[in-house]
Amino acid sequence: MNLDPDLDRLAALEGFFALRTGLPRVRAGRPPLPTLAEVYATAPRDVTDELPSGDEPDPLGFRVRKVVRLLAAPEARVGVSVAQQGLAARLWSVALGAAVLYGRVPDLDPALLRWDADGSAPDDLWLAEVRALPGDAATIRRLVHDGHLEPLSVALRARHPVAAGLLRGNAASALASTARLLDGWAAAHGRTDVRARVRALTADLLGHPDLRDTGDWTGTVFRRRSCCLYYRVPGGGVCGDCCFTKAPRSSPTDPSG
Repeated sequence: MNLDPDLDRLAALEGFFALRTGLPRVRAGRPPLPTLAEVYATAPRDVTDELPSGDEPDPLGFRVRKVVRLLAAPEARVGVSVAQQGLAARLWSVALGAAVLYGRVPDLDPALLRWDADGSAPDDLWLAEVRALPGDAATIRRLVHDGHLEPLSVALRARHPVAAGLLRGNAASALASTARLLDGWAAAHGRTDVRARVRALTADLLGHPDLRDTGDWTGTVFRRRSCCLYYRVPGGGVCGDCCFTKAPRSSPTDPSG
């Protein structure tokens, strides 16, 4: 099945799976939203004033500051981790969801995706043009991991001292969470074909050297070897796939894979 121009089947899954197509409306007196290619290439900026999204000289810096503020996080790297994992989940969801529903994936070239650093799903991402590509693991890996998560990691680490292993663990965790959601949807709708496809693709993606050492995957259960630092947020605890079974009381060296 080929992709439809508006990716309607993805939109039916809602949330992180939906992807806007076309170009976002240009707001009067303000520049267009940047592409993710532009975001990754932007040099870090020391910005103290909070400017409107789209006017920011450093959208990644804006996103991290926003997350830190909303979570009342005690340090910037917690905001880095949560922001990166959220974008990773968006990208994996679009790619994996399309692969299992259509058998094809949209080209997610960073130059085709515009990002609103102040937005939430599905209004944060806009795909300028729907170009169908094969829905295999190699293509998904190239689009998401190589095309986005690697340059995103480089860009974030240029701004803040966060471990590369932690970000790889976040990428794997986001992929595993996406797979569990799709597996649950398929089970609820009697789609055994989708369940099989989800599990096969996820096992292939997590088995690649890029993510192989981030944790252990069995069925739909993933246990990571690093921590996303969410337990440091006031009132936060450990995530379901965390390497910790309970939040540390002290501040140990954070596992980073």
